[in-house]
Amino acid sequence: MGIADRKQREKEQRRNDILDAAERLFFSRSYEEVSMDEIAREVELNKATIYLYFKNKEALYASIVLRGVALLKEKFTGCKEKKVSGIKKVSLLGQAYYRFSEEYPDYLRMIHFYGYERFSKENPYTTDIGKGYGNCRMILEDVIREGILDKTIRTDLDPFLISMYLMISFMNILSMEEKWKRVIEAEGFSFEQFSNDFFRFISPAVSSDARSDKMGPVL
Repeated sequence: MGIADRKQREKEQRRNDILDAAERLFFSRSYEEVSMDEIAREVELNKATIYLYFKNKEALYASIVLRGVALLKEKFTGCKEKKVSGIKKVSLLGQAYYRFSEEYPDYLRMIHFYGYERFSKENPYTTDIGKGYGNCRMILEDVIREGILDKTIRTDLDPFLISMYLMISFMNILSMEEKWKRVIEAEGFSFEQFSNDFFRFISPAVSSDARSDKMGPVL
């Protein structure tokens, strides 16, 4: 390995070390409660060094959000590659979003928080995050098109609109905030049951055979 390659590798490793340290802090506390000074202490670097890699705390936070979006896209891509019908793939994507919310709640919390208007639209990471979520939505649109072609999804539906309806539903229903989960549980229902009933509710709306539950449960 040449000197230039080694230096580049060391630079990438240091950037990841900074991200790992910041991630630990942001996972344990809110955005406002974490300072760049604390991140510097956590990674054992001076703050000036961190600014060589990240313009500000917002850019650092956004980079961690991108990690979460990349994980979600990876799960979605795996579902798309399955050798099953289009309607079943839609179900698998819902399951993937649900599992993502259960396995990576801190990433999901940060993703949701980043959507607030407090973050600068000029931040280049904002575009990358939007593209990442947009790619996930387009994967959903692609499998809906597959379902229309294999006749497991209604042919009179627009793939773009249905993918938007479903993606927004996934974001708001399958990754519900804890306060709403507690409301459901207080009435004697589990969140798992709530999630499964969500698919029972939407399946007849998109399936070419409204008499059957082709999408299956989310779990």
